[in-house]
Amino acid sequence: MSEQQPEPVPAAGPDPAVEVDAGVVADETPVEPDVVAEEQIAFDVNDFPGGARGAIEAVLMVVDEPVTEMALASALELPVDDVRSHLEELEAEYAAQQRGFTLRSVAGGWRVYSRSDYAPVVEKFLLDGQQAKLTQASLETLAVIAYRQPISRSRVSAVRGVNVDGVVRTLVNRGLIEELGTETEGGAVLYGTTAYFLQRLGLGSLDDLPALAPYLPEIDVLDEIAEQGRG
Repeated sequence: MSEQQPEPVPAAGPDPAVEVDAGVVADETPVEPDVVAEEQIAFDVNDFPGGARGAIEAVLMVVDEPVTEMALASALELPVDDVRSHLEELEAEYAAQQRGFTLRSVAGGWRVYSRSDYAPVVEKFLLDGQQAKLTQASLETLAVIAYRQPISRSRVSAVRGVNVDGVVRTLVNRGLIEELGTETEGGAVLYGTTAYFLQRLGLGSLDDLPALAPYLPEIDVLDEIAEQGRG
């Protein structure tokens, strides 16, 4: 009787499932950090003909309101201190060359403006002799709001002695003033000046306004005048 031979055990081979998984992992080639960084950087400002300063000028030529140093630094991928230095150098360069335009820091940002020395020719070109100015009533109302903001229409009327509803609407439509909220008592709308107001006057902030506030009545006096007017 012959001895029964044990059946051979198949040699352990790679698990097909493991091979599939391994193939998937092999296809997921890791992306090197340097590659990601290169894709994110679209340009190097130093490669432009005018370098960083030329790039800053290009941006300033297309903005319609002052742009902050932070925004410029983000767009040009430069440190804020470097951007500030370039802006100050450009401002000094324009002044030294007596260019028809200047670079100014206004309302928390930078913008190119025509130099004030050339105001007559610019005015003639844009307006052709027709002065598009605010009326005296608008100027007086705007002055009261600028120095006593936030302030309601009734208090402005108390100072001027006339109804200012129409004038206030005009100033809002021109973007010179805006609603800042309402009074705690009574719910009257409060008005104040806008960033556009600062731009038009060439001011960096309301602190740069001429010292006229002492000549205007204080808020409690305005309330008293308003009450007398309603009595």
